[in-house]
Amino acid sequence: ADRIAANGDSCNKIGTSGLAVLAKFYNVPFYVFAPTSTIDMKVSNGSEIIIEQRSGNEITDLWYEKRMAPENVKVYNPAFDVAENELITAIITEKGIVRPPYSKNLPKIFD
Repeated sequence: ADRIAANGDSCNKIGTSGLAVLAKFYNVPFYVFAPTSTIDMKVSNGSEIIIEQRSGNEITDLWYEKRMAPENVKVYNPAFDVAENELITAIITEKGIVRPPYSKNLPKIFD
């Protein structure tokens, strides 16, 4: 994870949230790995995490021989997404494994 909120919502590279949803649907455990420095106890949930917005030209023409979209098309290009805590089986850190409820258990690894 790139950032973890106090409730366990976890921000990571775009696409992670979709993988978490699929894992939940198919009953596959979904683990988040992160150093404790990634956990921000001042951020209560994932909606408070500021998501980096990257340039639209990464999607429209940067990587292509020819432009892939019409000129002046609006582009939404977030670098990260947030997997909600209810999709996460456990958060694994260098100080141990944290399981739900995260709001109660995440603070314990800082004791």
